[in-house]
Amino acid sequence: MSAKQFQINIPESSMSDLQRRLKRTRWPDELNNTDWEYGTNLSYLKELTDYWQHEYDWRAQERKLNEWPHYKAIIDEQEIHFIHIKSKSPNALPIILTHGWPDSFLRFEKLIPFLTTPEAFGGTTSDSFDVVIPSLPGFAFSTLADSPGSFFNIHNLWATLMSDVLGYDKFVAHGGDWGSTITEHLARSHSNHVLGIHLTDVPFLHTFQKPNDPSESEKKYFEEIEQYQMKENAYAMIQGTRPHTLAAGLSDSPVGLAAWILEKFYTMSDCDGDVENSFTKDELLTNISLYWYTQTVPSSFTPYYDILHANAFTWIGEKVKDWTGSSSVPAGFAFFAKENSHPPREWAARFFNVQRWTTLPKGGHFGALEEPKLLANELREFFRRVR
Repeated sequence: MSAKQFQINIPESSMSDLQRRLKRTRWPDELNNTDWEYGTNLSYLKELTDYWQHEYDWRAQERKLNEWPHYKAIIDEQEIHFIHIKSKSPNALPIILTHGWPDSFLRFEKLIPFLTTPEAFGGTTSDSFDVVIPSLPGFAFSTLADSPGSFFNIHNLWATLMSDVLGYDKFVAHGGDWGSTITEHLARSHSNHVLGIHLTDVPFLHTFQKPNDPSESEKKYFEEIEQYQMKENAYAMIQGTRPHTLAAGLSDSPVGLAAWILEKFYTMSDCDGDVENSFTKDELLTNISLYWYTQTVPSSFTPYYDILHANAFTWIGEKVKDWTGSSSVPAGFAFFAKENSHPPREWAARFFNVQRWTTLPKGGHFGALEEPKLLANELREFFRRVR
């Protein structure tokens, strides 16, 4: 099983079509002085759209992205896109990094040099990693399986990618958002290959497994989760129950797509009321443009739909895997200051072999993009024990 090199090259026709659509945007009315309380702030959306139309340079961003080595491999009849950067150190530890929604492989772009050349950032060559960053199926340049429930197979694709395509018999894994669930599944089902895992959240699915004997800290955490679901989680329910209804609008309007994604980067980051405290316009628009140019908005909703529509046989199978899987794989956690939730350690210990637990002083849900140095330090510290 092999991989072929790949370069990003968006057709000029797609870029021209985007410009025509941006120019013809029909703007909604907005109540006065609503800021971001009603959703994406219209004034900032207009500012970002104007920049997208007149100053943003996709080709420059494309050249920057193509400085990393991109590949595609066919695994289980799916075309999986990934970046693979090998350290110059012969003893580098292979690591696979898994993103979530509404980000992309770009979540980890800033993290790469910290991991492959740690000696340039206060570390030593003994901390080096070989870095693998795949695009989730149905995101960016990875295709999606035709069968329903494909989310529950991604960890197997990743294991095949690391072991059979790239030849890494032993490796470690890190993820956030959907990436945390997939990384957990990797450890559960492929513990003979996975030396350790590191997460920036406890996978949300575990909140459906409330214990009969919760601690006071766990009770408080469950209350916080319920409040979050009421205030911030409506998007997930829409994407999980009526994804095609939403996707029809977002696939036709680039500004609509930008508003939908931008609001999450605002509410989920440590931006202190100004999204550009955490991300540049170019960073925001490159991520949004990836969704637009690859037309992957509908397929990016698949994890939400798969989770909400999984049948009893699927959940029984998942429970069996929990019983037969290994709980011995060391797990580390790093919670950025403005992460969506902050569960107590005892909650994570119900599902993981917790060996490190850190709360970081800043950063949010997209911590690898916001504070890559902080995350790199955590990954170095934690994975030293398994080298």
